[in-house]
Amino acid sequence: MEQLVELNGTLDKQIYKNSENGFAIFTLKVNTKENITIQGILPQLHQGENVILTGKWVFHKKFGRQFEVTECKAQLPSSASGIQKYLASGLIRGIGPKFAEKLVNKFGEKTLEIIDQAPNKLLTISGVGPKKVESIINAWHDQKEISKVMVFLKEKDISTSFAVKIYKTYGDNSLKIIQENPYKLVEDIWGVGFKTADELAIKLGLEKNSQKRISSGILYSITENINNGHLYIELEECKTKNLKLLELENNEENKFILKKALNGLFSENKIKLITLNNTHFITLPQYYFSEKGIANKILNLINKKSKINFDINAVYNLASSKDAKGLELNENQQKGIIATLQNKVTIITGGPGTGKTTLLKKLLDILDFYKIRYKLAAPTGRASKRMFEGTGRNAETLHRLLEFRPETMSFARNEQNALELDFLIIDEASMIDVFLMHSVLKALPENAHLILLGDIDQLPSVGAGNILNDLIASNKIITIKLTEIFRQAQDSLIIVNAHKVNNGEFPTSSIEGSKKDFIYIKEKEAENIFPLLHKIYKSTLQKHFINLENSIVLTPMNRGSAGSQRINQELQLILNPESVNLAQTQRFGTIFRENDRVMQIKNNYDKFVFNGDIGQITKIDNENQVLFINFGDRNLEYDFAELDEIILSYAVSIHKSQGSEFDAVIIPIFMQHFVLLQRNLIYTAITRAKKLCILIGEPRAIAMAIKNNKSVKRNTFLKEYLTSDLEAR
Repeated sequence: MEQLVELNGTLDKQIYKNSENGFAIFTLKVNTKENITIQGILPQLHQGENVILTGKWVFHKKFGRQFEVTECKAQLPSSASGIQKYLASGLIRGIGPKFAEKLVNKFGEKTLEIIDQAPNKLLTISGVGPKKVESIINAWHDQKEISKVMVFLKEKDISTSFAVKIYKTYGDNSLKIIQENPYKLVEDIWGVGFKTADELAIKLGLEKNSQKRISSGILYSITENINNGHLYIELEECKTKNLKLLELENNEENKFILKKALNGLFSENKIKLITLNNTHFITLPQYYFSEKGIANKILNLINKKSKINFDINAVYNLASSKDAKGLELNENQQKGIIATLQNKVTIITGGPGTGKTTLLKKLLDILDFYKIRYKLAAPTGRASKRMFEGTGRNAETLHRLLEFRPETMSFARNEQNALELDFLIIDEASMIDVFLMHSVLKALPENAHLILLGDIDQLPSVGAGNILNDLIASNKIITIKLTEIFRQAQDSLIIVNAHKVNNGEFPTSSIEGSKKDFIYIKEKEAENIFPLLHKIYKSTLQKHFINLENSIVLTPMNRGSAGSQRINQELQLILNPESVNLAQTQRFGTIFRENDRVMQIKNNYDKFVFNGDIGQITKIDNENQVLFINFGDRNLEYDFAELDEIILSYAVSIHKSQGSEFDAVIIPIFMQHFVLLQRNLIYTAITRAKKLCILIGEPRAIAMAIKNNKSVKRNTFLKEYLTSDLEAR
């Protein structure tokens, strides 16, 4: 065994640091004044710190001799120059290089002592007020506590990348909560996986086949299933997954403990059991009550007669008359309007160019004529904006409509404070998940009409459930399907090809007399996507008079050479290259730069920004460790610790594009995506394009996707709840 060596010195310069796993490379100034390159898992170290390192010498082929650290003890710097480097490293929010220099010039070697014990003396520095001092005091305290969490996690060989988030969630109780119940991290800290918490639990002494561990595994298996869109998981499947997840043998002892854990969760009302056709399913109570609640509310609505009486003959005359542009509704659209007025709940579905918006505009004219109160809404900001642009009437997100309150994590509009309207019209209804639909129905007055507009051939909601399809499948809701493509829409290859794909046909690049708004580029090698993207963004889009800021690449997957992560790196170089005038920061392996387009990938109710919202970075403040993102109507502040909630969005997954529309859409499809290739994926991507759609890829991969019309069936029971007396126990 190689003998370990000990080194003493001062961390001089940070060369590299990975925020996710704590791996870092520094130069170390040793007593002899020699600079040595050190590397290892060093999450809590900063420039200027004095350190005692244990490790071994290694030889790197490219960089030569280095010291690989296995153990590290850090001490606060004592020299003025060390303190200045330490503070300038970005360790304390609010202290950057310039202010660090100011502090050390004033207090010298006593700077850290003053910050820690007599911070009010900072007020003697020109330009420093009470607010700045308070900010530094809080940041200094937080950093000390975060370091304790980091050290604790490192001692257990757990990644320290979540230390800041853990501390922000639990504060000074962080270590106590981690030690009492590490599985709580999975519930409370976004991004902490079960494996991480489980590893920590075992290192804290929990037995591998303890009931507590197995119970946590069961709840995690249910949650993972829900994250994949299902509301329920088969009981036997859950048992199998749980044993595999926890790496336990499928023996009688473990099966007995598993059964005990399930009974315990059931008796504590932490899970619900549903039996259908002799098959048992389980879920979390909130999902069962939400889906069952939707069914009850829908049945209540359709069983109560509307209090609004329309003269159907007069309405028919209005519906069949031409508008100002000479357009008139076809027979199916007219049926749709009559259906919405005669029924309390109506679904209008159809593909692009079939006239959903035309129908809606005519319906709104009729409601205005009769002075009927109505509201327009959609699940996302982009979808509500499209609704406004299409109708000329105000439309809002469902969260705004229901008046979401971040402080209580609830909606102000509910059964006790219902919406004041007679008609609620929701577009992009296929995007609505089980929780949001339940909240909408709770806030809907009993006498109101509900109209759901959507395209059932698109991908289902990102969140759990399959609401629109289940409502249609129940045959309890009047559904009008628009199929006729309007003449003006037939001129667009985007619309023609969307319907071709939906009918299982390969798209075409030319039809005589059609707009040249669809381009197919045949390419067999995924790696060749990058020169093609350069040409598209530097030439093709300009020729089609496309705004680059409203263009996007939509991919089936995030990973791989033709995945969104790799493409984002390339497009950032093209559209927002590095510049001395643009501040930037690197977090979680991604460089974020001022002017970058980004997407929120997690619902953040405190900021009132949601999964799929797209914004632009307007400012990065490295000294205060915050950046600002403009989401159209608001400029939001993000702490650097929150940057795992955003991704670059020059390219995004097709799933994330739902409800959005872009002037130009580029869709790469290759065999490396084969796991996810299905018809509704390609169809959804094409229907996101407004002016130009460019499909790139292997004919074999595209044909495979179009041929595959077997969407993954989600485990939901809304149809059964609407048509039977099925209940959980």
